[in-house]
Amino acid sequence: MTASVIQYRKDSDNIVTLILDAPNQSANLLDIHFQTSLSDIVDKIEQETLLAGVVITSAKSTFMAGADLSMILNITQENAEEFMAFVTQFKKVLRRLETLKVPVVAAINGTVLGGGLELCLACHARFVVDDARVQLGLPEVSLGLLPGGGGIVRLTRLLGLEKSAPLLLEGKKLNPQEAKQLGIVHEVISAEELLSRAKSWCLANPHVQQPWDQKDFKIPGGVPSNPKLAQMIAVMPAMLIAKTKGCYPAPEAIMSAAVEGLQMDFESACLIESRYFVQLVTSQVAKNMINTLFFQIQEINRGAGRPAVAEKWIVKKVGLLGAGMMGAGIAYACAVRGIQVILKDTSLEKSEFGKSYSEKLLAKKISRGQMSIAQKDEILARIYPTDMMADLSDCDLVVEAVFEDKKLKAEVSSVAEQQLSENAIFASNTSSLPITGLAEAVTRPKNFIGLHFFSPVDKMPLVEIICGQQTSMETLAKAFDFVQQIKKTPIVVNDNRGFFTTRVIGTYLMEGVGMLEEGIHPASIERAAAKAGFPVGALAIIDELTLSLSQKVSMDTARDLAAEGKLYHLPPGESVLHRMLDEFKRLGKSTGAGFYEYPAQGKKYLWPGLVEHFVKAEVNPPLEDLIERLLFIQTLEALKCFDEGVIESVAYANVGSIMGIGYPAWTGGVMQYLRQYGLSEFIRRCAELAGRYGARFTAPAWLSDVSRRQALLGF
Repeated sequence: MTASVIQYRKDSDNIVTLILDAPNQSANLLDIHFQTSLSDIVDKIEQETLLAGVVITSAKSTFMAGADLSMILNITQENAEEFMAFVTQFKKVLRRLETLKVPVVAAINGTVLGGGLELCLACHARFVVDDARVQLGLPEVSLGLLPGGGGIVRLTRLLGLEKSAPLLLEGKKLNPQEAKQLGIVHEVISAEELLSRAKSWCLANPHVQQPWDQKDFKIPGGVPSNPKLAQMIAVMPAMLIAKTKGCYPAPEAIMSAAVEGLQMDFESACLIESRYFVQLVTSQVAKNMINTLFFQIQEINRGAGRPAVAEKWIVKKVGLLGAGMMGAGIAYACAVRGIQVILKDTSLEKSEFGKSYSEKLLAKKISRGQMSIAQKDEILARIYPTDMMADLSDCDLVVEAVFEDKKLKAEVSSVAEQQLSENAIFASNTSSLPITGLAEAVTRPKNFIGLHFFSPVDKMPLVEIICGQQTSMETLAKAFDFVQQIKKTPIVVNDNRGFFTTRVIGTYLMEGVGMLEEGIHPASIERAAAKAGFPVGALAIIDELTLSLSQKVSMDTARDLAAEGKLYHLPPGESVLHRMLDEFKRLGKSTGAGFYEYPAQGKKYLWPGLVEHFVKAEVNPPLEDLIERLLFIQTLEALKCFDEGVIESVAYANVGSIMGIGYPAWTGGVMQYLRQYGLSEFIRRCAELAGRYGARFTAPAWLSDVSRRQALLGF
């Protein structure tokens, strides 16, 4: 087992090279097999005579991907003690490695994250290949964990608390040059020279020790009692709570382990780190986040939901209809991935203005040292602004990104389609208008699909792909490939007004307004959203969208449903929107007046008139009710989407809700929230909320039907 997981090679200079090469895996993982192998290897090294050094590298394209998260997902309170022993043993092996009395060097030939970087930190020197695509980091916090293999202890001793904080608390990833500048790696070297340079360093530094093992060692930036650090540490808990709202225990555990560990000897600090680590591993929050933000995203990125009807499609040229914020954002997303872009608007001036959006984003990258001027010019050269429809003629894909108006979309789609080849596909970037209806404007509805991007496109990682009734499987496969080509995460849904994401977030927004209609204080509503873990309160989001848009969506929905002979039930809060618009003339952030006031100087604040006109002093429900109303209403809407066939994948629902509409990541998404809450308890709580606040909180009857539930949800 040992020989197959880590290859052992000794050369004529008495330098041992350890090559990480887990069999039958695309990446090396820190699991029980790796730990056993490393322990056996260190045993063997300790028996070597005349040893001149140890070099650790990888046979994979990545150095090491970190811990085996499937193992971590299975750790519970029942086997926590056994896992603690595993963690303790791994740390003992790393400690033996760094105290071998010979130089140990990490020759990092690819991306190294999490436990892999912790292994490298236990080496005396770290050399990394000169490749901007390589990433180094400790991203455990993004999955509700902390670096449990000595990462906190070693990094804070290497860099000091202040410089370590962004890597530990934010999971920030670095490229090789950034890592060298910060002091995590010693040199950035070409791939051809990496191993030879590592070996020559061993020969030149025979008596090297880790900094923290040297007698005169002082922690960079000082210990926590240092006046400067003490001041920062004093305010850090409040800053973390303000950011996490108490929903994410990992950042607080990281800071505690770091601060406490810097006041202890090395071994005691490692023990403290291990205790916090095991505490997080057994928490439900970590399991929720690992399940969705690692395994389910991996499932999607491997192609779950892509029809196996065509070979991988590579887009060479994309046309954008509309150079406003969405069109300009999509143009940027395509150009930075090497795709030629035709950016078309009604005038050349508007198109060129849309291109300037990309120029501004790229200028920021240059100012941060993330890009050269030559690279910026190369990307901008891919965007061709125009006011001529004929310029779309050789596009593989055209995305319509004009104003959310069915008539306007139909007009531009009809004219643009005439310019395209029969094999080109046409997509609408609509957030709510049914794709089947929009496809009526074109002659090839099988080539028509929805691509719902989220704003701002350069930051939002999700794209919702919507299939119309006549969309072909080939078109869906191509759309899926395109979304992955521009490094976004796709979720696939079926056609329906609002699709999945807009429907779900719509219930959140209107529930918030509905609370105001009931007489609940607006500060309590926004506080409940923050306590639940939502990044932005419901009232604040409606201000961003404008109140008139929310009203228009509601009116359009009512009109279209009436045309279909269906009843439309007004969402809670509709009367509040009407009063805000018609009586108080408060349209939202764009006009400086909505649910919030937007002073020219200073932060926004809730409009005092809300208290005067809507709040009822006698209405003061429990905060827990407000929090769960905002969470439950979205999960209940997601269940309706499953029942109606709008969405068919739990992974899509979870990932889409977190990455697209800001459902709190600690929950694992709308469906994982239900699962971790407990099915019977969720149904009981729904009945309780329905009795207090309305029938919209009634759980669907089929949720108690085992066969139906398993068919729709898989659990």
